[in-house]
Amino acid sequence: MNLANVIVGTSGYSFPDWIGPFYPEGTPKGKMLDYYKDHFRAVEINSTYYRIPHAAVFYNMAKKVPSDFEFIIKTHRFFTHERKDLKENAKALNEAIKPLKDSGTFHGLLAQFPWSFRFSPSNLQYVINSRDIFGDVPLFMEFRNVGWDRPEVYVSLSNNDIGFCCVDEPGLEGLFPPKALATTSVGYVRFHGRNSIDWWHPRKGSDRYNYSYKKEELADWLKKIEQLRKDTEKVYLFFNNCHHGQAVKNAKMMMEMLQLRL
Repeated sequence: MNLANVIVGTSGYSFPDWIGPFYPEGTPKGKMLDYYKDHFRAVEINSTYYRIPHAAVFYNMAKKVPSDFEFIIKTHRFFTHERKDLKENAKALNEAIKPLKDSGTFHGLLAQFPWSFRFSPSNLQYVINSRDIFGDVPLFMEFRNVGWDRPEVYVSLSNNDIGFCCVDEPGLEGLFPPKALATTSVGYVRFHGRNSIDWWHPRKGSDRYNYSYKKEELADWLKKIEQLRKDTEKVYLFFNNCHHGQAVKNAKMMMEMLQLRL
């Protein structure tokens, strides 16, 4: 398997409970990216879902990483959940990420739609309209509801140069299956864990993403990743099971299985 175009990372990097499992003891928050970039070539920034930061935040991040490092930015909930004030908020997000664009480290926007966002012709058109909303940037769409698993969705995404985000998540009724396909020249997979007990109704002190993959579970994806690699120019693999550094452990496990090196 030629793996030059397979890039593994995690969904976020700034977590206090990663100190010990990943970051050395005493690592301040402001130094976490400095350490992270020595282990991974890319990262998803998910905090933008809650708040669009000032451009200075991304300017400082861009200064910490090499020029070939890759950032994927999650869209704010205004687009995926609230679905209002689209132009205004998209402008704010584009202004915020400008330092990443200027440094060449920005590589796309990820939109994670909730399970409640069901397939319909009007909702599909809303997704396609994202190209007008965000402009000429790489876009990746993640669907949680299995109703989106239909050929017309993939054709529409491909026709509008919008990427499809594959997912690994619990095999519960109504959730999207672990399908591997790409609708642009870039493949994208997010590993959410398989915590079926807490997915719908997290218990106190737990979370749907609190899960550690076994090696044989990740092995399920090796042939799928190879197919994605053949079909695309680049494949992202991001681990979102971030509790207690599990994402780092599983990302490194996957890199070892794929024989990837920085």
